Amino acid sequence: MNSSFTGKVVLITGGTSGIGRATAVAFAQQGANVVVAGRREAEGAESVRLVEKSGGKGLFVRTDVAIEKEVEAMVARTVEYFGRLDFAFNNAGVSGEMDSGKGITNTNEIFNRIMDTNVRGVFFSLKHQIPAILQSGGGAIVNNASVWIRGN
Repeated sequence: MNSSFTGKVVLITGGTSGIGRATAVAFAQQGANVVVAGRREAEGAESVRLVEKSGGKGLFVRTDVAIEKEVEAMVARTVEYFGRLDFAFNNAGVSGEMDSGKGITNTNEIFNRIMDTNVRGVFFSLKHQIPAILQSGGGAIVNNASVWIRGN
């Protein structure tokens, strides 16, 4: 395969399911090596299996993006394993509780979890990804935010 992603290294947070997993597979189909980061090990292993089935090399790194030391270790492990970091897709996120779509019924603890993951997690990721990507000669980072609200 002769793609602009061939041999490049992509780090995907929230890569254990949904949009993150689909993105990991898509990059692998284009020849990229993919690091899947997330909190759920079994789902991470499945994502890596799908990456490798799609032609890429994969690595799972258990990471809670709300914890800076884990994010720092995630980026360090990526560079240690693949020798570089070219792209990142910051996709990890959590949502609050909805009252049948009519209103938010969150507690302060839920609000703090949302902010720690969805805001601080992106900040921590960028803080550690940017130097690694620059060390590899440059690349790109995409930050994603989405939420799924179930109807009645």
